[in-house]
Amino acid sequence: MKRRHAIKLTGAALGLSPLAFGGSSTQAAPAAPPFTLAFAPHDGMFRASAGADVLDQINYAADLGFHAWEDNGMPKREVAMQTKIGELLAQRGMSMGVFVANTINWTEPTLTNGAGEHRDAFLKDIEAAVEVAKRCNAKHMTVVPGFVQLRLEPFYQMANVVETLKQGAAILEPHDLVMVLEPLNYRDHPGLFLNKAAQAYAVCRAVGSPSCKILFDIYHQQIQEGNLIPNIDAAWEEIAYFQIGDNPGRKEPTTGEINYSRVLEHIHEKGFTGVYGMEHGNSLEGEAGEQAVLEAYRKVDIVAK
Repeated sequence: MKRRHAIKLTGAALGLSPLAFGGSSTQAAPAAPPFTLAFAPHDGMFRASAGADVLDQINYAADLGFHAWEDNGMPKREVAMQTKIGELLAQRGMSMGVFVANTINWTEPTLTNGAGEHRDAFLKDIEAAVEVAKRCNAKHMTVVPGFVQLRLEPFYQMANVVETLKQGAAILEPHDLVMVLEPLNYRDHPGLFLNKAAQAYAVCRAVGSPSCKILFDIYHQQIQEGNLIPNIDAAWEEIAYFQIGDNPGRKEPTTGEINYSRVLEHIHEKGFTGVYGMEHGNSLEGEAGEQAVLEAYRKVDIVAK
């Protein structure tokens, strides 16, 4: 089986003897040391090693010690597959990370427009996302408020976004679900309304709901404003989820300028126990690239004390 073969290839990096895997194709592969932090790979990150089937990829990730999974495109999957993913994650003791709540595309509807078709479409997406979350055992869903309206004064846009999110939060609260607002950097995503952690913090405080929090994407915030640890501290009360990617390149940690060992240690020491989405590409192609991702996360994981 390809998944099992891939685990053999990665055994040396984990300090496991190849003999420990045995010679029988029916023998279960031993579990690798679990990560301390809940790093969440996504569909395609280990495709060369585990194959194209997302369920095989989840099993592969679990065997290597990951105990979370992320799937931005979950709402576009068939209902039966959403349920299968949720059941498998539960079986493997893994948490489900975020999926993107918007179904048109991840930047629309545009919430700066206020009442009307964009707000109606957003609330419809949130209602649908409740059912998706139940099927795949998710708690968090990503929301991007959309684009700046150049003909509308910024404070009116802010008020429109806050009101729409209040209505969305009212849908989510009875189900104990959380939409996480993701500020995106100006370089990769010009023209979007939300791009700074402080701005997201202000929006969440104005919404005033446990169902509206921040997704702090470390890659985006390094580009947008840097000063990562102080900004994490300042926004801490409203942060519910982190995503990872190094800069430049948006590849795995250790490939760029961000000191992930220190940043993750700081977050962990503050008491965060949630999911860290591995929101990046692989620096190398194929199985070699997947091995590099695995080794990078072993380097930046927190040593359990």
